[in-house]
Amino acid sequence: MAVGAFGENFSTVGFTEKNVCIGDIFVLPDATLQISQGRQPCWKLNVRFERSDMAKLVQVSGRTGWYYRVLEEGSVTTGEMLTLRERPQPDWPLIRVIEILYQRTLDRTALEQLAGMDCLAASWQRLCRHRLETGTVEDWSRRITTPST
Repeated sequence: MAVGAFGENFSTVGFTEKNVCIGDIFVLPDATLQISQGRQPCWKLNVRFERSDMAKLVQVSGRTGWYYRVLEEGSVTTGEMLTLRERPQPDWPLIRVIEILYQRTLDRTALEQLAGMDCLAASWQRLCRHRLETGTVEDWSRRITTPST
């Protein structure tokens, strides 16, 4: 796959969902970024790869990618070194968060921990609180199923 094939606008080498954690802070020569959440695969992957099950395959694989929040703005140039500066949540590699989100969906202890995590994106904190309050998991079909035309 070529860089950008999954819609990413920032690609790295050597980092995976297994070795980055929610809240990790990375520095570049002129910017500072923080991992704030994983990506939720959507039906657009189905269209892009001409496979009706691509979004679900990505979700099941746990290789969803992640979003960075910008802590300090700056210019970024291809080839710059991204360096880990801080790891405030070492017990929360992204793969664990993805597992809670898609497999152990009603794990109350984990959901409570995630809901209280300041470095986690507010939308994911709300998602965790919603699951805790309702005891239900949101319907994923609109996100992963290609709409009829």
